[in-house]
Amino acid sequence: MRAALATGVDTPLSLIEREIPEPGPGEVLVQVTACGLCFTDLNLLRGHYPFARFPVVPGHEITGTVAALGSGVTGLSVGDAVGAQFLYDSCGHCDYCVSGDQILCPAKRVTGIVADGGYAEYALLKGGYVTPLPAGLDPVAAAPLMCAGLTAFNGLRQAGAGPGSRVAVIGSGGIGALAIRYAAAMGARVAVVGRSAGGEATAKELGAELYVATRDTDPAAALKAWDGGANVILNAAPSNEAAAAALTGLAPDGTLVLCGYDNTPLTLAAQPMVLNRLRVMASPSGSPHDLRDTLAFSAQHGILPQVTPITLDEAPAALDAMGGGSPGGRRVITF
Repeated sequence: MRAALATGVDTPLSLIEREIPEPGPGEVLVQVTACGLCFTDLNLLRGHYPFARFPVVPGHEITGTVAALGSGVTGLSVGDAVGAQFLYDSCGHCDYCVSGDQILCPAKRVTGIVADGGYAEYALLKGGYVTPLPAGLDPVAAAPLMCAGLTAFNGLRQAGAGPGSRVAVIGSGGIGALAIRYAAAMGARVAVVGRSAGGEATAKELGAELYVATRDTDPAAALKAWDGGANVILNAAPSNEAAAAALTGLAPDGTLVLCGYDNTPLTLAAQPMVLNRLRVMASPSGSPHDLRDTLAFSAQHGILPQVTPITLDEAPAALDAMGGGSPGGRRVITF
């Protein structure tokens, strides 16, 4: 099978041929239909994950069909349409695992960073971490739901978004665009914070009632004037500074949730947090049950991202373009 291999930090992907693996006990061999390109893949090559295992096949936004099952795998059959996510596996016996919060397991492993992922024609995955796709869901467009969608959906509900709440989303890229649509479908009122006025039309098409351009307006003041502030601010931008600038745009008892971030310190003003009982949390992707909920909600409300299909051969250049800030929407490798 053909695969793209990351061999080290600051080293281009290598396109290789390797044997199709055979599933062992508890494993599922998935013939990959599509794999989304995520900024995490680029950060792997930039050396942002000291726990990464090289060489490794990147990619954790995987859709495909079950090609073979190892012994002990239940609930799946050959030919089933499935998806796989950022979480490759976990220990299975700690308090987090037994309560269904496997994403918090101290021993969790990450697909495409410490275990081979979806930049290949076949992926060998763990049975308990492979999720059936809802009937009729386009597997190519659905690939980014395995990470961007899951991160946005789970971040919103962990922060308490719901009917009638005011949700502000910072950034309208991969995670942000889905967060806007999810929040609106949850019954929330939605504001979008972007850098320039050029993003307003798209934000309102996605379901926002308010758009704040930070080049022209203080985002915190604009959100505070929005009926007293946002109940939830979801930062989907890769910028801690953007998140901090919007903090005081929260209503009392509001929550700032970090789904996007960078490697700089997060500096926040303590006094307004204390006086208004504000909370700041981060939301790392999600567990298998969270992905099931994300996919079901997406199918029910017809929420899929706009994607650009590419070939495996185009993946190295597409990652370079992503690193350079090139527009073009979500790119998805198809096989």
